[in-house]
Amino acid sequence: MSDDEAEEGPAVELGTGQAVSGAPLARVASRLTWPATKGAIEAQEGDSIIRTPDGPTELHEILTELETTYFDRRQTFITEVKEVIGSGPVLTDE
Repeated sequence: MSDDEAEEGPAVELGTGQAVSGAPLARVASRLTWPATKGAIEAQEGDSIIRTPDGPTELHEILTELETTYFDRRQTFITEVKEVIGSGPVLTDE
């Protein structure tokens, strides 16, 4: 990148809207090693706050609602969690 390009600013403008509390589920899942048990996920990331349509929620609370105890891959985990939290717009901080 040349000095002229750096002075122009970023190629993509970042939003200036309200902040969103919690981490995206995909980010939390990417920090884990697969396959994983529910207990291992709880021990490593149970206190992580993730974004949900109902607002920020501790992963521990979501894990208690899952019947599955073994996740063979990342996508299996994400699918199971999304069945519990649902999908839709995420609430912003007020």
